[in-house]
Amino acid sequence: MSAGDTFPKLLAGLASRHPGRAALQEKRYGIWQATTWAGYHERARDLAHGLADLGVEPGEVVAVLGDNRPEWLISELAAQSLGACVVGVYPTSVGDEVRHILEDARVRVVVAEDQEQADKVIGLWDALPALATLIVYDPRGLERYDQPYLAHFCDVEARGREVEQSRPGWLDDQIAAGSGDDVAIICTTSGTTGRPKLAMLSHANLLSMGHGLMEIDPISPDDRYVSFLPFAWLGEQMLALACGMQVGFTTSFCEDAATVRADLREIGPDVLFSPPRIWEDMVADVQIRLGEADAVKRAVFGWGLKVGERVADLEAQSRPVGPGLRMLAKVADLVALRPVRDQLGLARLDRGYTGGASLGPDVFRFFHALGVNLKQIYGQTEAGGVAVAHRDGDVRFHTVGVPIPGTQLRIADDGEILLRSPGVFHGYYGDDEATSLAVDADGWLYTGDAGYLDGGHLVVIDRAKDVIAAPDGTRFSPAFIESKLKFSPFVEEAVVFGEGERGHLVALLVIDAQTVGAWAERRHLGYTTYMDLAQREQVYRLIAEEVNRSNLDLPEAIRVHRFALLHKRLDADDEEITRTCKVRRAVIAERYASIVDALFGPGDEVTITSIVSYQDGSRAERAIPLRLASMKEFEPASQPAPARSRLMAWSVR
Repeated sequence: MSAGDTFPKLLAGLASRHPGRAALQEKRYGIWQATTWAGYHERARDLAHGLADLGVEPGEVVAVLGDNRPEWLISELAAQSLGACVVGVYPTSVGDEVRHILEDARVRVVVAEDQEQADKVIGLWDALPALATLIVYDPRGLERYDQPYLAHFCDVEARGREVEQSRPGWLDDQIAAGSGDDVAIICTTSGTTGRPKLAMLSHANLLSMGHGLMEIDPISPDDRYVSFLPFAWLGEQMLALACGMQVGFTTSFCEDAATVRADLREIGPDVLFSPPRIWEDMVADVQIRLGEADAVKRAVFGWGLKVGERVADLEAQSRPVGPGLRMLAKVADLVALRPVRDQLGLARLDRGYTGGASLGPDVFRFFHALGVNLKQIYGQTEAGGVAVAHRDGDVRFHTVGVPIPGTQLRIADDGEILLRSPGVFHGYYGDDEATSLAVDADGWLYTGDAGYLDGGHLVVIDRAKDVIAAPDGTRFSPAFIESKLKFSPFVEEAVVFGEGERGHLVALLVIDAQTVGAWAERRHLGYTTYMDLAQREQVYRLIAEEVNRSNLDLPEAIRVHRFALLHKRLDADDEEITRTCKVRRAVIAERYASIVDALFGPGDEVTITSIVSYQDGSRAERAIPLRLASMKEFEPASQPAPARSRLMAWSVR
């Protein structure tokens, strides 16, 4: 096998060629602290020897639970050096979610970040007899813990150094014996339809995907990359590992979740990959700032964005931008757009990617108008992450691009998207039956997504099972309507219903507490709780205006006619959304069936029963009346602005 067909081999090569260059840097106590490639390699070797001393063998699965830290990657490379692999657990996962992963993957050794994550595993210890060792890399708060299976990360590294002295050359032989076909990581699928499955991805799967992506978008060792999304998500593994280890760029880790925006501004990344929720949050942040700005700043930004939209639309249509407009765009960028990009931490960004779920064309268009080279990518965990992507100069807002080099794509007779490439996964861990249903004998991956080709570009409609028929027979994607609704800064989440004979479309909407709260404060509208705010008449009128805007350029058959504002946010802990913020539509349909059914009826209110948890730990069952709003009740104060000027219309309110 080649010298670079596994991540440990790539790490050894980088440590040899660039020993003093920064590989990882982490901000701690306000100071960026770097680990060189030589230091990274040494720590991975130390931990690998320590894990071997704990009995970790080739083919075994080591679990890592925690936020992004250098120790996460060190643990991953150490396990892979032994021929083992890692399964990541989202740091927000709790209870049964953690238990299912550790149990299904037959994990013996868990590496956890801190006391909070260690407590989750300790609480499950008796229910998981296979567990043998829990390693913690931030031991603060664990001084009084006396569990015999508990070990500190630094102690395992120290033990590894002792083992290496007694077994010189042994680890080198293990790494050399590694193959690109060995399983490198196990990633959980999104779990939108049920219990997440464990997808096995080899070194070759990931490296081929990274190579294909970098063929169309070259990345250099000098590019800056900020890692702030969970490594349990394949999206983060794609760039930080699959691309980063092939070119050797520096990966930076934010100090804390609350400092991500500030750290992005400080680092100024050249490459950024985030799911739609992050890009949507950035749009909301801009809209909040506009609402707080004076009239002059709003007017300047509105003018600059209008110029940016003209340029973005021409480029999306592959039409030339005239010299006059090009000069005007430079002025707009200087006075209006670049300052906003800088506030978002995107001033140096060469290219940004979004994937994992659909991103509405309105949001996509906004970033291109802002001067951000945002591209859609399409793939799945089972496809190695990326299979289809936009090219520079060929970004169409309604598509996800064309296949990356090495990937074949075809549309089945029933409209399902099929993929075949070296990135297609090895299968589901311990589930041969599910694997055989996902990949056929010819290597084609059945994605479960519906789509079609438009001039060579792939258009993804939705999950095939979620594409529904409107009352007049029109086939449509609820996700498309939901993304239009979520372009509003006041709508955090939307779930649309209305298949078959139900007569019209309805929506369950979740307000964005931050933006709606700021809107209420500017109007001196008092409220106590989220539920109180969501049920205010003024808020219903505000959201009705947003629904009107979304309905404006939709066919009558797929316009939202009635909606309700939920009394709470959708919560991953309640299994209403996944850990990657995808809505579990079946759960919502079942849990809020009484509201959905009432929306299709004649009434204007429904009472639901909800369990309320108080700060003292007590819980009580409460009857909660929710208003049901019909769009016929709300006449727009003025004709809604066209969708293309959506942000500008909001900014000048």
